[in-house]
Amino acid sequence: MARVLVTPRSLTRDGHPALEALAAAEHEVVFSTPGVQPDEAELLARLPGCAAYLAGVEPVGARVLEAAAGTLKVISRNGTGVDNIDLAAAARLGIAVCRAAGANARGVAELTLGLVLALARFLPAGDRAIKAGAWERRKGIELEGRTLGVVGCGAIGKRVATFALALGMDVLAHDVVPDASFAPSERFRFVPLEALLAGADVVSLHCPSTPDGAPLLDAGRVARMRPGALLVNTSRADLVDRDALLAALDEGRVAGAGLDVFAAEPPGDDPLARHARVVATPHVGGYTAESVSRAVGVAVENILAHIGRGGE
Repeated sequence: MARVLVTPRSLTRDGHPALEALAAAEHEVVFSTPGVQPDEAELLARLPGCAAYLAGVEPVGARVLEAAAGTLKVISRNGTGVDNIDLAAAARLGIAVCRAAGANARGVAELTLGLVLALARFLPAGDRAIKAGAWERRKGIELEGRTLGVVGCGAIGKRVATFALALGMDVLAHDVVPDASFAPSERFRFVPLEALLAGADVVSLHCPSTPDGAPLLDAGRVARMRPGALLVNTSRADLVDRDALLAALDEGRVAGAGLDVFAAEPPGDDPLARHARVVATPHVGGYTAESVSRAVGVAVENILAHIGRGGE
């Protein structure tokens, strides 16, 4: 029997049938505080002695990994991103890091489309006004004939591009390693990032954080976006210079932003989350019944591949 720590907030609060495979394999499943993202102190208290760690988006630094070294064999994410984990420390300590690649792609892509539509048609503002007894009609825009810029054209970005093409949009994509085999339409093409920002009516981010953590869209790049463009970020909060985006929203140079990720979650009094031009969602991109099931299932299988099943 091996011990497996489970920390994603949705799993510690609600559980999931896919976790039963760990118990069936004669492993002990332990949870962090239900519904709460664990901090370093909790990880230091719970992770040592565990052979596997089904991790969420909480930071996992070298100090935590060193405390768990010797018994910890694998960290398995129930998602794609692993930039919250000190990968260099994990490699040095011989701890494997696995991803549930592509498991939540559909869910994130559909939320992205929902945010674009909400921004284009002022859906949250209309809903709030009616509930308050008002009747405020705002003139929106149609997406057909406009241009979507997809920054990061992996599993999620490709789905977003496909959705946009189905709506009659043109799509510009940027990726550090463009997939030349992905050519869904004559209205789709890969371009440099600067050309994408200048040419897109809607910019959507689907890439990891930069290696040094600096904003991919710094003040200069935010300024080079097409005037009146919309920005959607369902990836990482640190991809965008927060102050530059706030200034652009205040001035109307960026007409609106759909944000599913924030520097602190929950964001509290973060002015971005409260901004009138922002549609904010609580990091729910991959939080659908289908995406969660796929991601947890892959994460569990990755764990069992490293620590074995009962009797192995």
